[in-house]
Formats: sequence, C-alpha cells, structure tokens
Amino acid sequence: MKKTTLMLVVLILVSCKNKPSNTESTDNINESFTFATWTSPGGEFNEDLWEAKLASYDSLGISEILVGGNAEFYQQLIPLATKKNMKIHAWMWTLNRPNDTIANKHPEWYAVNRMGKNSLEYRAYVDYYQWLSPFHPEAREYIKNNVRELAKVRGLASIHLDYVRYVDVILGADLQPKYGLVQDREMPEFDYDYHPIARQGFKDIFGKDPLDMEHPELSTEWRQYRLNAITSLVNELVDIAHNSDQNMTAAVFPFPEMSRQMVRQAWNDWNLDAAFPMVYNNFYRENVSWIGFAIEQGINDVEFPIHAGLYSPALTDPKDLEKAIRLVKEKGAKGFSIFTADNLNDEQKAVFIKLKEEFKDE
Repeated sequence: MKKTTLMLVVLILVSCKNKPSNTESTDNINESFTFATWTSPGGEFNEDLWEAKLASYDSLGISEILVGGNAEFYQQLIPLATKKNMKIHAWMWTLNRPNDTIANKHPEWYAVNRMGKNSLEYRAYVDYYQWLSPFHPEAREYIKNNVRELAKVRGLASIHLDYVRYVDVILGADLQPKYGLVQDREMPEFDYDYHPIARQGFKDIFGKDPLDMEHPELSTEWRQYRLNAITSLVNELVDIAHNSDQNMTAAVFPFPEMSRQMVRQAWNDWNLDAAFPMVYNNFYRENVSWIGFAIEQGINDVEFPIHAGLYSPALTDPKDLEKAIRLVKEKGAKGFSIFTADNLNDEQKAVFIKLKEEFKDE
C-alpha cells in the first residue's frame, strides 16, 4: 500500500509541474463565435428523432452538440451531424459516476468525507452524487479507460469532461436553502477526499495525517494536495486524448478562484483545448453582469479558449439572454453553450435566431 501511495504522489506532483502548450490542437476548435448546447442522448438511438433535433438546433444557429453516450451512439450520430456541418462532443461524467455497475463493485474506489464515509455510502445532497476518488489508482485507471474508449471514435469535436472535481463543499447561495443548509463554513460531511490513500500520501510528504489536524479545512497544503490530484488526473486524460488526435474540453465552475473554494477544482492548471465555465448566475444570486465578470476572470487566467456555459431557466427574459450572449462575446469568449436548447421558449429562440444572423458574417 505504501509503495502504491508514493508512486501516486509522484505522479500527481510531476504531472502538475509542467504545462505543455496545446496550440496545435486548439487550431482545430473554436474558429468563430459558436452556439452550442448540452443535451441528453435520450433512449435508444432513433435516426428520425435525431434528424429532427439537429434540424431544430441548426435553425437556432447551434453548430456544436455536447451529448453523453457510448462509442456506438456517437458513430451513428456523427454522420448525421456532419451533413449539417455540426460538431459532436462526447460529454463524459468523470468522477461522479451514479449507478455505475462496475464502480459499484469497488467501494474502495470512492471518495471519503471528513466524517469517514465514502460517497457510495453517504450521498451528499442528492442520490446521484456518487464520486470516485482521484487518489485510488484503480479508480483513476477506470476513468482513463473510459476516455480511451471514447478516443477511438473518429469525428468527435472533443471528449468533454464533466463532474471532474470533488463534491461541492460549498453550494451556491440559492441552492443551500433547498437542502436546509447555511454553509458559512466547510462542513465535514461535504468535505472530501479523506481517502486512506490520500491521507497516507499527505503524511508521507508532511509527516501528519490531515485528520489529526484541528482544522484540516484551513490547511493550504491539504487543499493544494487535493487540487493536484484532480489536476494530474485531468492532464493524464488530456494526454490520452491527444495521443489519439482528440481534443479535450471540460465543463467547469465559473472561474478558477471560485472553483477552488467551492469544489476543489483548479482548472487554470489543466492542459485543456477549451473550457466551458458554467456561469449559472441564478445559482449564486447574481445578476447578468456577473456572467461577464466570471468569464473575464477565466480568460485572464488561462491560455486556452473559453466558451460560456449559460443556464436557460436563469435567462427566460429574452433581454437577459441577449445581454448575456453579447456580454460573453464582448469579454472574449469564443462561444457559448446553453443548458439546454431543448427547453428554450419561443422568445429565447427568437434571440438565438436574431444573433445567429447578426454574427454570421463576423
């Protein structure tokens, strides 16, 4: 166990040290201001339904689709999208693996909170929160194999990582009342990952177990150590994708400093080809102008392109939606993705159509 722990620590530290340039791979993505959407794959693949869905998206100016699925699904969808000059991104839930029949057989793979409960036993906030530990070598290898399978699919715009972080240690201000919480501190039941491998690795470096600290949540070393575990995993996944000539993108929290505090996610240290910060302003009780602020922070912190992730229920007023899209473009985003185009109202659709025509010649 100790040998495995030390090897994992070395991997984490080494992969976080150097940040190679991905200029060549980014040349193939984000050539203009793009409209995109996240969407569900639905049930069994139905060509007629997808033809209609793609036609609907195309009418709105949406040219990129971020959708979950397996290799067979993408092999059927990509040719339909290609006919319409649309791109498909393989949306992959990374560390949060609800009802994963393979992972469920390995309780030792799951992240552990400060109370000593793993994420399969204690599901923070919602039942589908079932998080693997980035410290467990077998869990990491399982995630890498998921990427390897997707990397075999030809014609993808990117492999798009999501839930590549820890459980939310602090929820957005608007979400806390839904769970009867006032999170004015980091509560132990939501503070992950105290996996035995993580604790041992930290002890090997610093000579102390984080659980022996009076306030481990205040330790900058313990926080950075956990950030590094996510970063090293992502950068290893990027390498796998790039070795198969695939781009790697990710859905991330609004901007790096906020991400570090809320979900232990230092995405400015990742070697991505593009990021999609989810600037869902209503989650944080912020106005539309905050969206521009958040996007600007991210652009200032990274070298790769950024696409704003917008939340349609927060922008039901068409004036707000138009302002948000114009704002992220003005701040330097290369495009935006809406969650989700499937539930836009007629007024919101009119905004898409208007801006599609306005932007097409730029």
